[in-house]
Amino acid sequence: MKPVGIAMPGNERLTDDLAAHFDFDRGLATVRRFPDGESHVRAETSVEGRHVFIVCTLDRPDDKLVPLLLLACAIREAGAVSVGLVAPYLAYMRQDRQFHAGETISAQHVAAWISRHVDWLVTVDPHLHRIAELSQVYSIPSRVAHAADGVASWVRLNVNQPLLIGPDEESAQWVRDVAQRAEVPFIILAKTRRGDRDVKVSIPEVDRWRSHTPVLVDDIVSTARTMIETVGHLRRIGLAAPVCVAVHAVFAQTAFEDLHAAGAADIVSCDTISHPSNRIALASAIAASVREFLP
Repeated sequence: MKPVGIAMPGNERLTDDLAAHFDFDRGLATVRRFPDGESHVRAETSVEGRHVFIVCTLDRPDDKLVPLLLLACAIREAGAVSVGLVAPYLAYMRQDRQFHAGETISAQHVAAWISRHVDWLVTVDPHLHRIAELSQVYSIPSRVAHAADGVASWVRLNVNQPLLIGPDEESAQWVRDVAQRAEVPFIILAKTRRGDRDVKVSIPEVDRWRSHTPVLVDDIVSTARTMIETVGHLRRIGLAAPVCVAVHAVFAQTAFEDLHAAGAADIVSCDTISHPSNRIALASAIAASVREFLP
């Protein structure tokens, strides 16, 4: 029998896109809240004896994790052979150590919760810093699909004389990889963070790049403060208005509008999180990773 793919609410389009790349049956589930705020889930499709995967990107995760884990339990209790999770954006990877006394390492705990309820995980370019590999916190098999090819292709086709710019050292791995694939030059800037919304970015000598279009690339854009600061510096030294590219378009609160107002010429993102800036499709890369877990 074919595997079954079930979209959590808001993930229907991505599930449709995956169906264009490999053959599976679309399953249905009810996910709703009781008046007191508790979650109620029900697998509407028969899954007995079948391999099942749930599609649920995990931006704004606190509203999603409880119904997701309950649905995984419901599917398993309904007789599924296996239950996988396709989470293009994987939350709770930032708190990867104890920064202050009294904190917990949430990356470890959320990974343990998910690992307890699903058999495998597919995601896109998780935010890995002190955690070098997902296997350090996830006890289930996982695959990471990469956005670099898609971003590089978009840059080649849409930007005249691009200069890729990484706004900080944490972005270096993404920018270097994309630049090599696109065969364009790149630089990495230095960043000093004084708080969640207080970031200072220093710009190296870039006079020789004045004929190029700056392209800021980062894996996650949440508050966008780093990109906003970088856009301001680039504009003040006379470079062209930059194109901003995000793998994961979190864009908390007014971050998207603030980045436009700061002088970004364009804002583009991959479709790991549904957002108006989505112009880089990753379903093909995600589907290739999912197929590795299915018979």
